This record gives sequence, structure tokens and C-alpha cells, in this order.
Amino acid sequence: MEALKYSDVLAAGLPDWRVLAQAIHARYRVADTRAGAAFALAAADAAGERADHLELTVGPTAVDLRCATRFEKGLWITADDLEVARAVSAVAREHGLEAEPHLVVQLELGLDTWSVPAQSRFWAALLTGDPDHHHAEGDVVDLLPGLPQVWFQRTDAHETPRQRWHLDLWLDPEVAPGRIEAAVAAGGTVVDADEAPSFVVVADPEGNRVCVCTALDREGAPATPPA
Repeated sequence: MEALKYSDVLAAGLPDWRVLAQAIHARYRVADTRAGAAFALAAADAAGERADHLELTVGPTAVDLRCATRFEKGLWITADDLEVARAVSAVAREHGLEAEPHLVVQLELGLDTWSVPAQSRFWAALLTGDPDHHHAEGDVVDLLPGLPQVWFQRTDAHETPRQRWHLDLWLDPEVAPGRIEAAVAAGGTVVDADEAPSFVVVADPEGNRVCVCTALDREGAPATPPA
């Protein structure tokens, strides 16, 4: 099954959905939990045999959805997921629900390391209970609800202390510039915008850094399928 590139997904014409790090995401406003549960069940029914591509979170005001194709140790986006997304959007219209794509968000944790194999086994064991529960390249992949993906940024060996953890905040491309402006107005600084709009590095008042990421101007696929 072929993994789609970011550009393929962006060109697919899914107004309710946004591609973030490893999946496509949507959020629909609902009147209450019962209405959300009814919509979630209808969405799963519409997905049919591909219902396991969906992860749904039902709350009293909204239903959040993530859609991706799963393999043993990771996620990637395929044409099947685009079809599921279209089916879910059709169900949302039947239920009279409003999409809120500007509110979709994904948080990743990035760790600078010169020893990916050792670090990936430790963090996989700690976060998932399985030291081998990581992507082929060493990323700890989120297969558990509520667990952010941990990925490892290869660096040269260096002395500590230095900031080695950073957050990757994935946002709707239309939302990211305003969010950066708000962070700067609240005392932050833009450290590096050379890769915008793919990502912009922002620091808090004490210099701790976070990457504000979007799917724009990115090559390749959100995740790499196994060989």
C-alpha cells in the first residue's frame, strides 16, 4: 500500500480535515456527548471495513478524529484514508455538524541524541511497555490514545546540560502564523524562520524552544511504511 506525500494529501480537497504529523485530523462541534457518540458510531459505520483507520475521541462539545493506515509499528496516510475522510465528512453534513479544522492539533516530543538505538529502546519501554515498540528508524510511534509520538533528532555527541527535548506543535497552516504572533506577544521570540511555513522555531522567555509545524512545503510522506 502506497504512502501518500504531504503534497498529495493537501491536494486531495478535504476541507474538514488537516494533515498533521502522521495522520489526517478533523474536529466537529456537537451539542452534547450523546450527539457526539451517535455521530461517532455513524462515522464508523460509514467507514465500513476501514473503520479501524479511525481513532475517535468523543467529548461533551466536540468529536475529534484521526485517520491513518496502521501497520505493526506505525502509521501513514494512504488513499484509503482519504476515502474514509470523505465518508465521515458526508455523515457530518447529514448530522448538521460544523467542522472546526482550525482547532485540530498534534503534539510531538523531539529529543536530540547521538545514540538513537539506545534512546529509542528506553523510551519505547517506558512509554509503551515494549522496548521494540518503535519505528524502523527509531521513532517511538503513538499507538496508544493520549500518548504523543517521541522522535529522535540525530546530533553529534555533546556535553550536557543543554536543551535536548523540544516540542513539535503541529497546527492548521492557517492557524500557525497567528499562534506564533500570540506566543511572541506573550514574551516569546522567533529563533529561526528559515524553514517557514514548514516549521518555525520559537523560544519561551527563558529560551526553551518549540517548533511550530505545518504540512506545507514538505517533501515525502508523513510516515515511512516498512520495506
